[in-house]
Amino acid sequence: MKVTPASLPDVLLIEPKLWRDDRGLFFESFHERKLAEAGIRGPFVQDNHSRSHKNVLRGLHYQIQHPQGKLVRVTSGRVFDVAVDLRKSSPTFGQWTSAILDGESLSMMWIPAGFAHGYLVLSDSADFLYKATDFYHPEHERTIAWNDPELAIRWPGDAPQFILSAKDKEGVGLRVAEVYP
Repeated sequence: MKVTPASLPDVLLIEPKLWRDDRGLFFESFHERKLAEAGIRGPFVQDNHSRSHKNVLRGLHYQIQHPQGKLVRVTSGRVFDVAVDLRKSSPTFGQWTSAILDGESLSMMWIPAGFAHGYLVLSDSADFLYKATDFYHPEHERTIAWNDPELAIRWPGDAPQFILSAKDKEGVGLRVAEVYP
C-alpha cells in the first residue's frame, strides 16, 4: 500500500498493492493496521455504496455535527473526487483538492472529518464505496454549492450537463455555510 499526501494536509491518496494474474486480481481494500500507520484511524462504523450515471455530481456534503471521516474508492467506472477544507482554524480553509478514482487502479482517498466531499462521474456509470467514521445524521447534513465561485473548483466536463439532486442544487456558498471551528 502506497500512501501519498494530497495537496491539502491530512487528505491522503492510497494506492493498494494489486496482485494480478490470469484469473484476475486481488487486493486488500481495508487493512486497519496499515491504514493506522498512515494516520487513518477509525473506528469505521458505516459502509456506503452508490451507483451513478455519467455526469451525476454528488456533493459537496458534510455533517456539521457528527463529522465523518471517509475512506472513498471506486470499484467500477471513473470519478473526479473532491475534498474541501471546512476547518475555519486551518491554514487551508476553503481550499480544495481532487483526484481521479477509478475501478482500474482501485486507488482510494482519505477525507478526514472537517472536510466537505463530492464527486462527478466521468464514465458511463460508476460504483462508489466509502467507509465512514460516524453514522449518517440527515438533520446535521449540509451542502456547499458545487459551483461556488469562491471555491472555484475546476470540474471536468460540461457543467450544463451535470445532473444534481434537488438537495445539491440548493447548496450554499462557503461565505454563508456553517463550518467547523
